[in-house]
Amino acid sequence: MKKILNLYTTMTGLLLVAVLFTSCKKLIEIPNPPSAITREVQFADSLTALSAVTGIYALDNAHGFAYSNVVFTALPALSADELTYINTTSDYQQFYNYSLTPVNGGAATLWGNIYQSIYQVNSVLGGVANNNSLSASFQKQISGEMEVVRALYYFSLVNFFGDVPLVTTTDYSTSARLPRSPVAAVYSQIMADLADARKKLTPTYPSAGRARPNLYAAIALQAKVNLYRGNWQSAYNGADSVIRLGGYNLVQTGLTKVFLNGSTEAIWQIPGAQAFSNGVPDAVAFVPAASANSFPNYIISPFLLNAFETGDQRLADWTGSKVRVVGGVNQTQYYPYKYKNRLSTAAPAEDQMVLRLAEMYLIRAEAAAHIGGGDNLEQALADVNTIRLRAGLLASNADVTSQAAVLNAVMKERQTELFCEWANRWYDLKRTGTAAAVLGAEKTGYNNNATLYPVPQAQRDLNNQLTQNLGYN
Repeated sequence: MKKILNLYTTMTGLLLVAVLFTSCKKLIEIPNPPSAITREVQFADSLTALSAVTGIYALDNAHGFAYSNVVFTALPALSADELTYINTTSDYQQFYNYSLTPVNGGAATLWGNIYQSIYQVNSVLGGVANNNSLSASFQKQISGEMEVVRALYYFSLVNFFGDVPLVTTTDYSTSARLPRSPVAAVYSQIMADLADARKKLTPTYPSAGRARPNLYAAIALQAKVNLYRGNWQSAYNGADSVIRLGGYNLVQTGLTKVFLNGSTEAIWQIPGAQAFSNGVPDAVAFVPAASANSFPNYIISPFLLNAFETGDQRLADWTGSKVRVVGGVNQTQYYPYKYKNRLSTAAPAEDQMVLRLAEMYLIRAEAAAHIGGGDNLEQALADVNTIRLRAGLLASNADVTSQAAVLNAVMKERQTELFCEWANRWYDLKRTGTAAAVLGAEKTGYNNNATLYPVPQAQRDLNNQLTQNLGYN
């Protein structure tokens, strides 16, 4: 990767995305899309502007959705206690054993992919703002969507790296030398984006499917951010609004349906059936090929396996297994299997989930438990049990009069419900202050500096305003 924004100096790659969608399921219907669009005409009308918006949501490593690479799930899962890695790629092993260096390729990808995508979002925001060629309603809709996407990206950056440069324009001359902004300032931008998006978006999705955020996607992400910031009442209110008013329903008949296209609990999901042969990134990386000699590279850790109770349907439906001979002994290796299709043409169609209803129940539960009081603790445990019963388990036996016991029940359910979805477990261990106790007991090499990844050295070589996180030379 080159400079923070050298990746972004040309818009051509971003604006060619319409071509990728001419023979596949479209996020937005664009009749006769142009084969190439220059920066000057990209936002000349709503038709061409929509092609740039389409590109924002493309599962394409080069020009689309930042989370098109499985590292956003796999690497933090290695840092936490969800996965082990049996390949020889030392860069990935460093996430597992806390030996990361500033030249680690995985850390560079986490940083670079997000900043590339942020530039694309900023370009769309700049292109539609005060644009007399576009209707006011169109400007409002698109800018609201982009603010949600940008908030998601900065939420990830700040949780991976701590202080990060806050880039809100496409002005390379300024952005290339930005210092790292404090975590609090980044969160202020996140919350400002989400608050503004809530004013602009409607409950109705702007196109077929749920790839482009609606009002409830903005509220859901805002609830998650408030949870992480310890704003318990706001987190509760947001999650409660999505649960009661959003029109979403937990999938009840077969957990394998949760991650399918059209899932009733999907709040925001990116279509996997695009103009690429591969399925969603998680399936491609985690699921071994069908051949007898193909085995998973990422193995579910014994710590995660042991967290599942007997009869938990999530273990049955969301993990796969393959027997491998290791040292002359048959060894059953489990791997993440929430997504099952290695090819985009496989049926039924799967979409990459960004936000879903089950997480809202767990956000409301955790927020209620922190607010405390008899009614709130009962509400928290009721939400936990909603998720447990859906998984085929009995209601929790946690003491409903104990805040600590209810919070423990919530966190346990988060571990087994949200495993290997983005970086939820890694973030949970860090934000609750339990990383040292949990990971220090389970693994070797953990240290307090490991909670933040190193700022990529290549970025610091190009921008001397970037400082390094503690513990990295």
